[in-house]
Amino acid sequence: MLKAALFSDGTREYRIPEEPECGENVKIRFRTGAGDVDHVYAVIRDGGNRNECRRLELEKAETAGRFDFYERTIQLGETPLIYDFEVVKGDEVCHYNRLGVSEPGGMDAPFVITPGFHVPEWAKGALMYQIFVDRFNNGDPTNDVLGDEYVYIGFPVAKVEKWNERLSVLDVDRFYGGDIQGIWDKLDYLQSLKVEVLYLSPVFVSPSNHKYDCQDYEHIDPHYGVIVKDEGELVAADASDNRNAKRYSVRTSDRENLAASDAFFARFVQEVHKRGMRIILDGVFNHCGSFNKWMDREKIYEKDGGYEPGAYLSADSPYRDFFLFRDANGWPDNDSYEGWWGHNTLPKLNYEGSEKLYQYVLDIAKRWLSPPYSIDGWRLDVAADLGHSPEMNHRFWRDFRKVVKEANPDALILAEHYGDATSWLSGDQWDTVMNYDAFMEPVSWFLTGLEKHSEQKDDHLLHNSQAFMCSMLSNMSRMQTGSLYAAMNELSNHDHSRFLTRTNRVVGRLYKPEDAEDAEIGVNYGTFRSGAVIQMTWPGAPTIYYGDEAGVFGWTDPDNRRTFPWGKEDLELTEFHRYLTGIRNRTPAFRRGALKPLLAENGVIAYGRFDADGQGVVVVNSEDYSQRIRIPVWEAEVNGDFMDRVMATDAERYNAGTVRYPVTDGVMEVEIAANGAMIFIGSKGEQMAIMVRVPGL
Repeated sequence: MLKAALFSDGTREYRIPEEPECGENVKIRFRTGAGDVDHVYAVIRDGGNRNECRRLELEKAETAGRFDFYERTIQLGETPLIYDFEVVKGDEVCHYNRLGVSEPGGMDAPFVITPGFHVPEWAKGALMYQIFVDRFNNGDPTNDVLGDEYVYIGFPVAKVEKWNERLSVLDVDRFYGGDIQGIWDKLDYLQSLKVEVLYLSPVFVSPSNHKYDCQDYEHIDPHYGVIVKDEGELVAADASDNRNAKRYSVRTSDRENLAASDAFFARFVQEVHKRGMRIILDGVFNHCGSFNKWMDREKIYEKDGGYEPGAYLSADSPYRDFFLFRDANGWPDNDSYEGWWGHNTLPKLNYEGSEKLYQYVLDIAKRWLSPPYSIDGWRLDVAADLGHSPEMNHRFWRDFRKVVKEANPDALILAEHYGDATSWLSGDQWDTVMNYDAFMEPVSWFLTGLEKHSEQKDDHLLHNSQAFMCSMLSNMSRMQTGSLYAAMNELSNHDHSRFLTRTNRVVGRLYKPEDAEDAEIGVNYGTFRSGAVIQMTWPGAPTIYYGDEAGVFGWTDPDNRRTFPWGKEDLELTEFHRYLTGIRNRTPAFRRGALKPLLAENGVIAYGRFDADGQGVVVVNSEDYSQRIRIPVWEAEVNGDFMDRVMATDAERYNAGTVRYPVTDGVMEVEIAANGAMIFIGSKGEQMAIMVRVPGL
């Protein structure tokens, strides 16, 4: 049996429709070598039990080139359809699951179809761009946080006057002035990169520069929006509390400022939508901040006089049950509340103790999805931590999904998660996840030998193509196809070191300000570009962390939150990204096509992406020396006599010119440079047309 010819997955060529409804017929297809097998069966697991199966034979539907295609139509019930395949040739029996040909004792990775589970089509394969708002662009200096405006974590906050000034080791209380107007001003730039979705770090009222310590979920922070009323005193330079932070109180709790900022944000979203782009916001619902009006530890809202007392201030606060307090007699100023991971600046929300809180947060989710704001989805911070039990966590996210999809059936629910997310990705909770396990981590190990924080090194995983492919495929198999194709594939983000810095293969972080320079030494641009090539051609939603495309360095947070270097960008690197996104857009197979690993050896990986309209093949060499390899491109349904190389990159340069490579008996031979990557494309129609025109082919 020609096992390399065997193939099936959950993409539109092999499952029709891709996301069927309960009671609907679904056609599943399977590929074999032409005339190579006797029977193909779908092995259906009734009730999900591997030991209780039905074998349904598929019928040969067509022969195309090297392949036969078998298919079977099955009517879905109310429960998930769980299946794999059995292929028979004479006495030889081969099993096939989501990992490919399944060897005895191998990982159990069945195909799963959950009736009615729909992931928004626009998110599948979409190019996303993550913005840490304070560091992207300052479009309105009048809303900047002022030096000594208030006290945060024991010290008055600082306004950084120089945009390119180095970050401090703590950094959360230093503000550079980035805002929503700054993003608006750069929408043309983002569109030049072909960005389709903006993902913004938290934008609601919050005291830190990262804003993962929400102060008011109902309003956009005026420091990011519009300040129309600006009065009151600053705190003293040696202040240690906020008793005199009147200016901050007015700026963040005055209703004129809040209304103006909300209205400004609505206009911003309208402009984003007008340009054909989408926007998702960061929802931090596991915990809030100690400044939050429900807690009011800093007595910001007490100064205003128009708000109910916070739970920190009074046992009679309407928000008392929003938090867990260890000391039932600790009022006033009860600091015995539970903090997330013990941080008193991050009070953990007590969903078990308050149905009012539970409903309030659901209403918040609905508010920002609805007019006049109409955002397109939520990214959920530390989503698995919400609540105090798995039962509450799953209950909340089920209700969250109902509310979100009622407000906007096309909204995306994307969760931050590390590890196996299967129990949340079964159609009733999240749509997808930030793809750490099935993208960022394996790519980092393979290309740099470092984990994603630059804090651990493993030379065994560096250049280990087999470990890379096994890790990617096994973790991908835990997600249903729709979730996988919308998963956020990042090389860097606000929680991990910049990928460009990781290419130096050095363990490090920002222990003191001068350590920042070490993040810029010894980087390998060939390795970086190779990572970007994988990012733009692997299944999922490639997500550029602001500045990665401009050559921004940085250790793990806070150093990964450096400002965007406007006027000092690495323009060549930016243009490289424009070429990559252009190739991606012109090759639909890179967005929604099937994936077939073709090679994984000697520090080299090669894989194919293909659909009914064309094929793409990607080759990456992680080693520090060039290699000549033979790639069985026929496995990716390449049936012509050549492929066009449209991108080649190495440690020194990149080349986006088109060079034709011959394909002989389904195999393409290439020499790939050290730390290099290459992208090839082919289309059945284009191949035939060019073959007519080119002598000798």
